[in-house]
Parts: sequence; structure tokens; C-alpha cells
Amino acid sequence: MSLLALAAAVVSAGQTFTCTPTHVYDGDGPIWCAEGPHVRIAGIAAREMDGTCRNNQPCPAASAIQARDALVDLFGGARGMISTGHVVVRGPTMTCISEGSAGGTRTAAWCTLPSGQDLSCAMVATGTVLRWDRYWRGHRCR
Repeated sequence: MSLLALAAAVVSAGQTFTCTPTHVYDGDGPIWCAEGPHVRIAGIAAREMDGTCRNNQPCPAASAIQARDALVDLFGGARGMISTGHVVVRGPTMTCISEGSAGGTRTAAWCTLPSGQDLSCAMVATGTVLRWDRYWRGHRCR
């Protein structure tokens, strides 16, 4: 059975886990991890892939494609696309701390790249997503 066929399970809040990105859907996730979880990047908001923003979240000026591509670039660039619209990547293994469920099978998480760079902070720095204060809750960027 392929990794894509495995059902993603939500990682319990407070648990540390690793995520080696294999697929990216949009600028705030989900990121499919080789280890199984589907990560929703904590504390940020990106446009939906249809270009809209949900009423209850910040709405960045950048397009959904720009945000997705910024995230893909942080993972070393695109290696293809699959029929679901997910971009194939081979990202470096990150260390993540779960915030619990982000709805469905997604785990909200704060992730750190091997360089020590915080993924949420790195995405905000691209200018393609916005910090979502409701979920940022005092998180700090170095």
C-alpha cells in the first residue's frame, strides 16, 4: 500500500512528531507527510485555491497559487502534480509540535525546518500569507 493510501490520523495536541513533506495543497496546508500526518500550518492564513478567503480569517493580497508556490519553494521546488491538485515535493524532515485537530484528518502544527527556521514565520516572511492572531497566540519568530 502506498503512503498516499494510508489514512492520516490527527496527532494529539502537545505531541512532537516529524514530517517529511511529500505533497502540498495550498499556502497553509495541508502538507502531506511521509510519516502519515496531514499538517495545517499553525497561526497563518492563505487564500483558498479558488481565490476566496473565508469570512472568519485574515485575507492576504497574494493569490492562493503564489502562497502555495512559496511553500513549495521552501521545500525545494515542485516535482510534479497529482490529480487532486497537490504539488509533489521532497521536503526536508521537519520537527513539529501539534496543536491538535485542524478539522477532518488535518493536524494543526508549528513546524521547524532543519535550518532552525520556523515554518509559520518563514511563510509570513514571504508576504503570501498573513499571521492569524486568533491562532498565533504569542508565537515568536526569531
